[in-house]
Amino acid sequence: MNSNGDKLVHATGADNQIRCMAAVTTGLVSEACRRHRTFPTASVALGRTLTGGLLLGRGVKDLEKITVHFDCDGPIGNIIAQADATGNVRGYVTNPAADTTQENSMGKFDVRKIVGTGTMYVIRDAGFEIGLMKEPYRGSVPIVSGEISEDFAYYLSRSEQVNSAVSIGVHMTVEGNGTELHSGENPEFELERLRVTAAGGYIVQIMPSASEEIISYLERRIPSAPHSTEMVREGMAPLEMLECALGGVGLTLLEEIEPRFHCQCSKERALLIISALGHREIEDMLKKDNGAELTCHFCNETYNVTADELQRLLAEANG
Repeated sequence: MNSNGDKLVHATGADNQIRCMAAVTTGLVSEACRRHRTFPTASVALGRTLTGGLLLGRGVKDLEKITVHFDCDGPIGNIIAQADATGNVRGYVTNPAADTTQENSMGKFDVRKIVGTGTMYVIRDAGFEIGLMKEPYRGSVPIVSGEISEDFAYYLSRSEQVNSAVSIGVHMTVEGNGTELHSGENPEFELERLRVTAAGGYIVQIMPSASEEIISYLERRIPSAPHSTEMVREGMAPLEMLECALGGVGLTLLEEIEPRFHCQCSKERALLIISALGHREIEDMLKKDNGAELTCHFCNETYNVTADELQRLLAEANG
């Protein structure tokens, strides 16, 4: 699931008065949308959330994971992205067919229309994979926009008390005719012909040490910068995106990594899940289906478990 060309950077600027994360995520968003067969507007919502979760993931420690969950009352249902400190991210939407022919006031995909209102949750947990049952941190805020970027900014300002500028976007086309895909056009398309041609974004956070001068400068500078999607379409790397958005604030690159869409599911984990169901459930699977089939929500991978494998699980349980 490697995503050629995808990059994620962590930087500081203005003598550590600002903290910045930026990423190009075209490849990993393409992979996620391909796996989940998402319709255009759902693709944009998923891609924005994956990118935002990935950017937030730069703030977690090595054994931690961050989960971003939009619990929506709109037709998309839920949007979930989970990222770790090494640049791995995975996610899904409840209804991949959520779509709208309406466009917003900017002439873009009206993601708000399929998201609606609800609650944005952010969960940070540590060490679960190695048995450390540390109590996770949970934060939540109302969904104030439904356009994803603004909701990330609202979460950071209200729940983590960090004033932040957030720009996240996804651009799509229809393969074969070079048509740029807009929400209001209602084009005839096949899912196999949809292409994510640009995805990425950045988060700029103002540190408590920031002077009024730098705050005032950023308030003037960032709103006039090109949108992150435009920068990615122009071929800018993440650090170039930050330089374009922030101007001469003296950026210092701390780290650059290659993010990817990556899921921890496996056939072994599928067998562990079935084993935990107990004798009665396993015997019922054998009797009714002569096997089992499990599909991972996060990556849509399907694992087929044979009757022999179920028999082996029963034998191991009987010891």
